[in-house]
Amino acid sequence: MMTGTYRDEQAGIYLRLMTHEDTERIVTWRNSDAVRKNFIYQELFTREGHENWIRTQVDTGRVVQTIICDIATDKPLGSVYIRDIDRHHNKAEYGIFIGEADARGRGVGTAAAKLMLRYCFEEAGLHRVYLRAFAENLQAIGSYEKAGFVREGLLKDDVCIDGEYRDIVWMAAVAK
Repeated sequence: MMTGTYRDEQAGIYLRLMTHEDTERIVTWRNSDAVRKNFIYQELFTREGHENWIRTQVDTGRVVQTIICDIATDKPLGSVYIRDIDRHHNKAEYGIFIGEADARGRGVGTAAAKLMLRYCFEEAGLHRVYLRAFAENLQAIGSYEKAGFVREGLLKDDVCIDGEYRDIVWMAAVAK
């Protein structure tokens, strides 16, 4: 559970924990082509599926999911989360999506990643946070690198989406 305050005044964002009231927004964002195309899991989201995610993953502590909000307006812009939290090895998988088109390409994702890494290392006590990204998603990979993630490997033809095999870049950030 996130108890600290995670704000970036320069980027104009803060993180707050996701609530059940965010369900419709999350489903809409995740089902938009601009977001869905960058996820390995590309099936359409449903309200029922998201509520099950909250019940089986968020409520059980396997996931910490936040909403990225604009400081000036409190408008939700997207979501950043850690999943598959492994307390034995103190690691988790990182994920993010910017749901609002006008929030993309202006550093929101990089700032949110930095805030989430701060939470992971300082509050959650994790040692390692890793992610997977499509190798051709250079904008996201660049953002992750600016936030502190390092490329660790390239998985050739790792996933098959719409009949096409795609490469995955494996990245991680480790506590200092």
